[in-house]
Amino acid sequence: GGVAWNESHHCRLLAGLVPDQLQMCRRNLEVMHSIVRAAHHTKSVCQKTFMDMRWNCSSVQRAPSFGPDLLKGTRESAFVYALAAAAAARSIAQACASGELPLCSCGSIPPEPPSPDFRWGGCGDNLHYGLQLGAAFADSPLKSSKPRTRALKAMNLHNNAVGRQVLSDSLGTKCKCHGVSGSCLVKTCWKGLPDLDEIASDLKLKYLAAIRVTYRLLGARKQLIPKEVEIGPVKETDLVYLINSPDYCTPNVHLGSVGTQERQCNKTSLGSESCNLMCCGRGYNTYTEEVEERCHCKYHWCCYVVCKKCQRKVERYVCK
Repeated sequence: GGVAWNESHHCRLLAGLVPDQLQMCRRNLEVMHSIVRAAHHTKSVCQKTFMDMRWNCSSVQRAPSFGPDLLKGTRESAFVYALAAAAAARSIAQACASGELPLCSCGSIPPEPPSPDFRWGGCGDNLHYGLQLGAAFADSPLKSSKPRTRALKAMNLHNNAVGRQVLSDSLGTKCKCHGVSGSCLVKTCWKGLPDLDEIASDLKLKYLAAIRVTYRLLGARKQLIPKEVEIGPVKETDLVYLINSPDYCTPNVHLGSVGTQERQCNKTSLGSESCNLMCCGRGYNTYTEEVEERCHCKYHWCCYVVCKKCQRKVERYVCK
C-alpha cells in the first residue's frame, strides 16, 4: 500500500508475513518497495493471463488470504506461486539497476565477448541479486511447516524455483544506438529482463502441461514423483500439482470455485473463451451495448488530427 518504507515498524503493517520475512523486512527495508510492487504486479498479470479461462485468477485479489483454489495444491496454485516468485526476483533485479537499493547495483558484465558492432555498457538488471533475495523472501514462509503439509511445502518450493528458472532463461540482450542523429555507429548493450506478462505466458504453457505428483520415499528421501508411471522424473522446469482442480463451472466455496455465471464469452471463438466452453454448456445471454469511438479522422496540415465521435452497437455475450 501507501507505506513509506523508512521505519521497521512498518513491516508489521504488511499482512501475512511470517517471522523470517518480518526479520528480512526490518533488515532490508528498501527492498520492501520492490516486494510490494511485485505482489500488485502478480495480481494484475495473473488475471490478465487467465481472462480467457474458466478459472480467471480472481481469487488472487484476496491475497495474502488465499481461498481453497490456491491453498490445496492445485495446478492454479502452482501457477500463482511460480509467477509470484518470478515477480519478486524480477522486481528486485530491476530495482538494483535503477539505483533504488543501496546494497546492490547493476548486474555484472556478461561473460560472452561483445561483437564488433556493439559494446557492453548501460546498466543491466541484477538477476543474481534478485534471485538470491527473491528466493529468501518467497521461500521462507514454506521453510517452517507442519508435517501434514510437507507435500504441499515441497510442491510450492518446487514451483517457486520453476518461476525463477523461467525468469533466468528470459534474461535477454537489450541495446541502445549511438551516433549522429540516431545512426547506429555504436550500440551499447546490457542484459535485461522482459515484462512480467511475457514470463506469465511462458508459465501458462507450463500450467497447461503441469504434472500431477505424489510425495513419497524414493531412495533415502521423500520426493515429488509423477502419479502416472510412464512420465519420467519431474524436471526443474515442470510445474507440479497434488490434487485435481474442480472444473470451475459452478460456485463451490469449499473448492474455491466462483463459477462462470455472468462471465463474458466469445461467440465465434473455438478456444477456452468460447461461449460453449466458458459457459459449460449452460448457454448465454446476448446484450447490445453502445460504444462511443473516434471516427472520420482528418489530418490537418501541420500538425493535428480532428475526429468526430460515432456511436456503434456491439453485441456482448454473457454466460447464464
